[in-house]
Amino acid sequence: MDYDVVVAGGGPVGLMLACELRLGGARVAVLERLTEVDPTIKGGAITTPSAEALYRRGMLPALAELQRQAMDRFQAFMRERNGGDWAAGQGLGFVGHFAGIMLRADLVDRAEPGLGDTGPAAEIAFVAQQDIERLLGGRAGELGVDVRRGVELTGFDADDAAVTVRTSHGDVRAGWLVGCDGGRSTVRKLAGFAFPGTDPEITCHQAVVEMTGAEDLTVGWAATATGVYAHGPMPGRIVTVEFDGPPADRYAPVTAEDLQARLRRVSGVDVTITGVRTATRFTDHARQVTEYRKGRVLLAGDAAHVHSAFGSQGLSLGIGDAMNLGWKLAAVIGGRAPEGLLDTYTAERHPVGARILEWTRSQVAAMRPDPQSRALREIVSDLAETVTGTTYLTARLNSAGVRYELPGEHPLTGRSAPDLELADGSRLADHLHGGRALLLDLTDDPELRNLTAGYADRVDTLTAGCPSRPELAAVLVRPDGFTAWAADTGAQAPTAGPAEVLEEWFGVPEGAVTPD
Repeated sequence: MDYDVVVAGGGPVGLMLACELRLGGARVAVLERLTEVDPTIKGGAITTPSAEALYRRGMLPALAELQRQAMDRFQAFMRERNGGDWAAGQGLGFVGHFAGIMLRADLVDRAEPGLGDTGPAAEIAFVAQQDIERLLGGRAGELGVDVRRGVELTGFDADDAAVTVRTSHGDVRAGWLVGCDGGRSTVRKLAGFAFPGTDPEITCHQAVVEMTGAEDLTVGWAATATGVYAHGPMPGRIVTVEFDGPPADRYAPVTAEDLQARLRRVSGVDVTITGVRTATRFTDHARQVTEYRKGRVLLAGDAAHVHSAFGSQGLSLGIGDAMNLGWKLAAVIGGRAPEGLLDTYTAERHPVGARILEWTRSQVAAMRPDPQSRALREIVSDLAETVTGTTYLTARLNSAGVRYELPGEHPLTGRSAPDLELADGSRLADHLHGGRALLLDLTDDPELRNLTAGYADRVDTLTAGCPSRPELAAVLVRPDGFTAWAADTGAQAPTAGPAEVLEEWFGVPEGAVTPD
């Protein structure tokens, strides 16, 4: 074998997956047909799950610096629009949007699970996708991932033992192939994954332009009689959403004349676009594969699911796929877990993807300019002015309600673990940088710690206090940051005990006698 895993696609999802595989000891190559990061405008923000994943791998300081730079650009834009009347350091005041309906930060109830327990990751949102890709590219290099830019996957042959990947630069032999090659995935098509879903009905454009006459454009999102548009939060950034059907050719060049006509039509403002720095076209095409694995071929990110870009959830969904798959595939490759562990990848991530597709479809419904849809939009706008409504929408936006169907009755089981602040001043995420599981013993229980003696190569153990959560006795956190098991002090013994859960996720302990 040349590699344990070949990852097709070197965007953020492919790079994140490669990093996770390397942390698990796998030999990885990433094949990316582009020779450098694509400068075409993409998502300008991330939701909490992406920030949380990167935080758990020690990249929070880099994210915070990228956000600071983005906020500087935003504040310069707002000062220009307001004649200098914009306080330095003043933030957005919003946590995101639903169908262009802004969600106010001061109306979010942080007591909601997943909204107030993510630690410093909750402060990160304003980071562009290209910056995430560059950050992960540097991280992959540090970990020893072989990132091969300018190399395109052209085909592959898979059997029960391995995959031979054909590329523009020759063949590569690997144990596994993962397609992270986007919505038009070559891997998905060649492997024959079913890809059902709904056809597009809208045409959207996003661009950064130079223009005159923009003073009358609304800053932020605005719904009009002919569609929806957005202006900002960066200088020259515009979005148009039109409901006249999908484009005849989605990949045709986007011209200044076309953007100008569309922006004038949707906004009703007589702007003149004099230059285009970057532009893209997208639709509300929404599809998802029925399974994420076929033998030794797997999919992650947009290769497995596509949807409109509203809400910036696509990147977080793909990063979540990478976090879920990476440690599992590495464990199978390393002989630390049976191949059946990979079945949990589809079981856990497919429902999350389906939920995001529903979310994006619902936003399109609330954007349509017909009277019925606009009546619905008014109702949603009213709900977004309440604490209950904004909290619900924010939780959905940030996938705060995601809970994998794992055995166990504790309310933390199956959820992303809270970023507990420990007595020594550290936080839970500080102990997850290595990509290993963690048994957190909060009551100094030697019997509990002894259970991990046979898992020293797979599970870290930490004894600490947690004054803010005195009811918690112990938490077993998987490498992807999700809670595999938890117990409270003085609670009745749970149905699924720690020994059983350790074996389920991390295999038979070292030195254990197994039946022939």
